[in-house]
Amino acid sequence: MELIRGLHNLVPRHRGCVVSIGNFDGMHRGHQALLRRLQQLSQDYGLPSTAIIFEPTPREFFALAADTAPPPRIAGFRGKVRALQRAGIDRLLCLRFDRALASLSGEAFIRQILVEGLGARAIVVGDDFRFGQRRGGDLALLQQQGALLGFAAEGLGGVQIEGERCSSTALRQALAIPDLEQVARMLDRKFRVLGRVRGGLRLGRKLGMPTANLAIRHRHALAHGVYAVRAYWREQPQGMPGVASLGVRPTLNLTAPVLETHLFDFSGNLYGVEMEIEFCKFLRPQLKFESMDELAAQMQADGDNAREYFKPLQNHSRMTT
Repeated sequence: MELIRGLHNLVPRHRGCVVSIGNFDGMHRGHQALLRRLQQLSQDYGLPSTAIIFEPTPREFFALAADTAPPPRIAGFRGKVRALQRAGIDRLLCLRFDRALASLSGEAFIRQILVEGLGARAIVVGDDFRFGQRRGGDLALLQQQGALLGFAAEGLGGVQIEGERCSSTALRQALAIPDLEQVARMLDRKFRVLGRVRGGLRLGRKLGMPTANLAIRHRHALAHGVYAVRAYWREQPQGMPGVASLGVRPTLNLTAPVLETHLFDFSGNLYGVEMEIEFCKFLRPQLKFESMDELAAQMQADGDNAREYFKPLQNHSRMTT
């Protein structure tokens, strides 16, 4: 997949494509259905598929302008790009959402970005998609302008799960509980966080449980706490079980969130490795301890609880191989 950062990086070969637009936060089953339709249009027209996303997201931009908290992220930029790549999209256009873009009317957005910039021949969006200044653009405007400017536009209805529309809002709510089973139903897989392992305080090593640390750059939708997890990286495509803590480490009076993962029966240097952490079971909420000894004891107990979770799964795997 080709990543294009900004309208100014579009070149003539990018013109002529089919397009979908959205935040694609979390890549839930509604997003998956939209991208499957985009790929079908790509085959029908014989043209590359292009997805458009925004950084920051429009909600983040307007929340910052109003000095309010934006909705938490389900996936960071790196995770969003990886999910779109896995979906088989040919090109990803990432537009910086700023005051200039926010001030474009719906008609100007269509003309400047979709027609002049991309030469779009077909566009598919969610049936509730809104765009342009004051959210004035919608599917009806796309279809009206398409008839004049030479592109087709269609809307896709939402995916229902147990009578509820599958949406990023519903997914955030499930992650905040956290209801990992409902999250998995909405994603059609277990929830994962993607990041690069960085150096930390090495406190886990001192307490007998070394960790691989992933920085969390935005307020995350998943509830802070301790989880049984499975970690994946290039050299470990089948995944390795472990226990992870997501949060701000209140015992140390720190405020920057981090995802710390201890991998069972592993030794080695993982600094700089791109890693995905898959959340399998919620073990407990984040707690503040009175001493480092109490923290160390609880970390060992968390590790034992996570091992117990994985034990029947490992036994089942042995029986079926």
